Amino acid sequence: MTSFVLPHELHGDGTHKVFAVHGWFADRSAYAPVLPDLDRTSFQYALVDLRGYGQAKDTDGAYTTGEAALDLVALADRLGWPRFSVVGHSMGGAIAQRLLAVAPHRLRTVVGISPVPACGLALPPEQWELFADAAQLPENRRAIIDITTGGRRPAAWLDRMVARSLTDSDPKAFRAWLDSWAREDFHEQVEGSTVPALAVAGALDPALSADLLRRTWLTWYARAELHELPCAGHYAMDETPLELIRVVEDFLRRDGEEGRDGVRPGDGREGQGGAPAEGDPA
Repeated sequence: MTSFVLPHELHGDGTHKVFAVHGWFADRSAYAPVLPDLDRTSFQYALVDLRGYGQAKDTDGAYTTGEAALDLVALADRLGWPRFSVVGHSMGGAIAQRLLAVAPHRLRTVVGISPVPACGLALPPEQWELFADAAQLPENRRAIIDITTGGRRPAAWLDRMVARSLTDSDPKAFRAWLDSWAREDFHEQVEGSTVPALAVAGALDPALSADLLRRTWLTWYARAELHELPCAGHYAMDETPLELIRVVEDFLRRDGEEGRDGVRPGDGREGQGGAPAEGDPA
């Protein structure tokens, strides 16, 4: 497909440019809970709507992570961003990793919030049916959100998340995106990347757990780190926004500072609540 300008909004005027890429269930409004407390002096954030979502809801496309990565590079060119970081949630985390293959020389850092690994996500048949039918069935979307937040969130919040998802996504695109993020395996194209890469996991998320990210993210990327948020599930922007901002922006600020004291991120270290924790990548 021919590249087009992703609908976007800019926040901040800092020199460190950062894309924020949403996941499967929302458009760029997924980041609304963290917007008031972002560091707008150090960073400039571009929140985007992927094809099939938000202001790009009616935009045709292949609806793949590879296409989205190229769309982001095209937007970076239009914005005059020679180098940038990318923060991606869930499906957006897979797109962030695609950029490691498409434009590694332009990436400063990569952050995945409950990111889908670059190998995709294997779903048993009954789970695949739940996810595939979610394109048409609101109750499936609600069940997925409830399960991936540990069954601990209030009904009103679950209903609001489902309503937003239905309003802000095109059903055809929503279903097509599933085939890409769940079934495409491109990890061999990005394995060994030396771009600093942070994975943020929610302890209440059984699907994209810290254990899964140890076996994938921490194994593949030479300068990878993992931070687990103990009180979050799959939607850290809603569940623990302040903790998420602190973890992500502290990591982004370190770009260019590693190596000055001989310490590199990813040397077997993990963080929880800001403190080092034990755990070796599997």
